[in-house]
Amino acid sequence: MSRSAHYQVLHDTHYRYSEPVSLAQQQAHLWPRDCAWQRCLERHLSVTPQPCRRHDGLDAFGNPLTRLAFERPHEQLRVIASLRVEVLARDAFELADSPAWEAVVAALGYGGQPLSAELLEAARYRYQSPYVHLKRRFAEFAADCFTPGRPLLQAADALMRKIFAEFTFAAGATQLATPLIQVLEERRGVCQDFAHLMLACLRSLGLSARYVSGYLLTRPPPGQPRLIGADASHAWVSLYCPQRGWVDFDPTNNLRPNLEHITLGWGRDFSDVSPLRGVILGGGEHEPEVRVTVMPLPAPG
Repeated sequence: MSRSAHYQVLHDTHYRYSEPVSLAQQQAHLWPRDCAWQRCLERHLSVTPQPCRRHDGLDAFGNPLTRLAFERPHEQLRVIASLRVEVLARDAFELADSPAWEAVVAALGYGGQPLSAELLEAARYRYQSPYVHLKRRFAEFAADCFTPGRPLLQAADALMRKIFAEFTFAAGATQLATPLIQVLEERRGVCQDFAHLMLACLRSLGLSARYVSGYLLTRPPPGQPRLIGADASHAWVSLYCPQRGWVDFDPTNNLRPNLEHITLGWGRDFSDVSPLRGVILGGGEHEPEVRVTVMPLPAPG
């Protein structure tokens, strides 16, 4: 198996406003996060109209964040991120080589001893967040995967496979505000819903898990060319496991991310790592047109 893969990514977001926008503040999570399994080799951000101010920094979770300010009237906004990324293969290991899930829950709890820095960092992803509520229903849904004494990563893998088997991917079946309980009852949604659902199950059991935003290499039908702009942002889950660190699971595709997943950033849920969000004055009716292209590149010679 190859030990790395190279990609060119184009993320094109275009707003057309029915009325002029007089003032706007935008935040963009469009730079890939550098981590042990990924390096961003080139990046370029094109913004039209030209912002009055731009600041590149990090958000509260350590993700690259670009802040844009617009103080002149405009009827359109177009933000194009162009990236070249190298993704490295992740080390393989046995899922059974992980502690019992109940032991991890106990380690993450606040007891008589102060938490280590690692556990304290993990604990921030243990609680309710804007789009991931903690409910008994979610713990009950996952109960047959998290049987007594089962190794944590085996149990999480079983939950990932259960979501994949019992839910149908249906574009347009949900919106961002669709409650997770409705997703659970109707068994339909998109990658964002499935990631949020898995997070809700894990956190409702007392575990720490974070939402990962990024891209996935998609493959055109046999004999068909790769279409420009036909890809989309993707989402999956990362679970904290002592001795292993953070381990990723993709419930939409029933696999553990590796060379075909490009990580943008992570947070408690989608609200922390939305590709582009902001506050505007004016604008009237508007819906973004988003086109994403993930193009595999040959390895450098």
